Amino acid sequence: MDSGKTGNLHSRRRILRRNSLSKCVEGRDDRGWTPLHIAARKGDLDEVRRLLDNGFNVDEMSLGSKDLGATALHLAAAGGHVDIMDELLERGSNIDARTRVGCGWTPLHHAAKERNKKAIRFLIENGAFLPPDIMDERFNPPLHYCGALEWAYEIQKKALERESSSEKSSEEESSTSL
Repeated sequence: MDSGKTGNLHSRRRILRRNSLSKCVEGRDDRGWTPLHIAARKGDLDEVRRLLDNGFNVDEMSLGSKDLGATALHLAAAGGHVDIMDELLERGSNIDARTRVGCGWTPLHHAAKERNKKAIRFLIENGAFLPPDIMDERFNPPLHYCGALEWAYEIQKKALERESSSEKSSEEESSTSL
């Protein structure tokens, strides 16, 4: 490639980048994401901790039209970053936060959309809302749109079975010790 074409390409990229940055609102990128959103989506635990230690709101919502209202937890769930999700929940993030567009997706929806079993399991085991029936009017989108929610139900069923068997074991131990 000759230097004229390369120079034009670099100039166009600089202009696009400058225009994109000029659209930032309060330190946000052109998607409406804060540095915390970006670090969570990338899976950068050290940066997430640094930003939270420096006063970033753990449940700050994105302002972009595509994912309006997404929190860092939504993005970490989509990326399957369990360590980031754990840190965000430890810092008080709302596990059932809903986006502001469409059906109001939760982090569980984002993990299911990306078919990330580890993230789904982590969210279910940490108390994410999953109704007994997917047709529950508070839990959108429907199963056919987010097929991996089937895994969420399987994980929930197994967790309930483990909980039930551990309760039975505890009851048996206490009755034999009497």
